[in-house]
Amino acid sequence: MSEDETVPADVTHEEEIPEDHPRYQDLLTRHRIETGVEKGITHLQGMHAEGRGSAFDYLLGEETIPSADAAERAAAAHLLLADHPVLSINGNVAALVPGEMVDLADATDADLEINLFNRTDERIAAIADHLREHGATEVKGLEADARIPNLDHQRAKVDADGIYEADVVLVPLEDGDRAEALEAMGKTELVIDLNPLSRSPQVAEVPIVDNIIRAVPNMAAHAQELADAGEGELEGIIEAFDREEALEEAEERIRSGL
Repeated sequence: MSEDETVPADVTHEEEIPEDHPRYQDLLTRHRIETGVEKGITHLQGMHAEGRGSAFDYLLGEETIPSADAAERAAAAHLLLADHPVLSINGNVAALVPGEMVDLADATDADLEINLFNRTDERIAAIADHLREHGATEVKGLEADARIPNLDHQRAKVDADGIYEADVVLVPLEDGDRAEALEAMGKTELVIDLNPLSRSPQVAEVPIVDNIIRAVPNMAAHAQELADAGEGELEGIIEAFDREEALEEAEERIRSGL
């Protein structure tokens, strides 16, 4: 590995990573995940998941391709039209885009809900505190007084007045079984995943094949721009989005590099 592809050993804060570094976004992502593990926010398994995502992002050119931008705009429209939108947050999401998720929630009047596979009271509290430090005023997922049907693990635990009752749910960086279970509940799913062939984007109403550190702020920007749009305009954006075409474009970019 060449010298310009590594983070200097003495970097302790992300501000120290040079923004003109050719792999800046990847280095920033890795640093935030490592910091999240140190803070008890991110599980060690999250580092492996991030590594897989990093490989796909490299093949995408580490940029938001046109179909991903269209998906992010459609996702923003879904959230704005929703009666009860919820943004699901796991450890990696909390480590990578805490403030950005708060901004998106503010722009779409959505709830923030913590949902973890490796769930402990300590991790839940640490993530809730972390989100509050980044501007969140209310965080769901602490009660976990309802369950998603057909899931046996900890991610089945949700808040009755949160994900369980939501009509539109953003589920970034999630495994396919949970995405399938939420689909079975009749929810509109917006999924952020760098692998267009994984189960989560395959079952999503809006599959967003993009790095979450680009996708979430872009969704917030679209939501802010569409804040005064009428229902007809928002519905038109949703109808114009072609999920199959978006998935095909992302796969072609990854396979060809073009």
